[in-house]
Amino acid sequence: MEYYSLNQYLRDTFGQKVYKIAIDGGFTCPNRDGTLDTRGCIFCSGHGSGDFAEDAACSVTEQIERGKLRLTQKMPAGKGIYIAYFQAYTNTYAPVTHLKKLFAEAIAHPDIVALSVATRPDCLPNDVIALLGDLNTQKPVWVELGLQTIHPKTATYIRRGYDLPVYDDAVKRLKSAGLIVITHVILGLPGETKEEMLETVSYVGNSSVDGIKLQLLHVLEGTDLASEYRAGKFDVLSFDDYTDLICECLSILPKTMVIHRMTGDGNKKDLIAPEWSKNKKRVLNTLRKKINEWQPNQNGG
Repeated sequence: MEYYSLNQYLRDTFGQKVYKIAIDGGFTCPNRDGTLDTRGCIFCSGHGSGDFAEDAACSVTEQIERGKLRLTQKMPAGKGIYIAYFQAYTNTYAPVTHLKKLFAEAIAHPDIVALSVATRPDCLPNDVIALLGDLNTQKPVWVELGLQTIHPKTATYIRRGYDLPVYDDAVKRLKSAGLIVITHVILGLPGETKEEMLETVSYVGNSSVDGIKLQLLHVLEGTDLASEYRAGKFDVLSFDDYTDLICECLSILPKTMVIHRMTGDGNKKDLIAPEWSKNKKRVLNTLRKKINEWQPNQNGG
């Protein structure tokens, strides 16, 4: 089975391998500052999904330089190029003047070839989208939306804080501004059946976005999800079930959609479950093998 990987897309677009540098812009989130809630989403770590980002106390330029230094050991000889990934918390949740300062500094760096901004669909006022559209005329701008699920009962359980039409509207306005849109989906959310997970993936595949991140649910220390797990209120996906599910997801997505992620990383010191996800090399090798062997209509895929 063929799919369009992020690595292939980056090589097609920039002519070489591209590395991401995760930047912490010092943002918060309406799910944490009391606007919607103070507890965050039920699965979200204390770092707001920015566990691997650079130090927010440093300037954007300093964070980029630190990230470059850290990545030099991974790259072959030659000049590396990078994507500035504003990852931690909600990266459009601030006045547009503040966002312009941070994002413009990242884009101005000569080794940065694109800007990626992770945010919530309900934190994209028109002036922010206009800013992102303007920056997109200088270098490509990606907007990554945390959807996770299309199902209202799950959205309420995880404390997402917005309804599905908000996502639809954000996608429409972002695409109208010429921006690249990537949607995050979590597989294995408590209470969801395989069919419901596939419904979410299918919905994203038909929502005109450019890419998708398929994220395995991680149970992390210090989250409310950890308390639910320890209380025996749900089980995590098994290794075989998850790798089979990814194959089914890929089989229903458009072949032109860029697959930005098929598993995800949980900070190993905080990861409670699933234990098998700690061996990322094994997970990816198994996925490659299963994807290569996958046949149309296998297990309903």
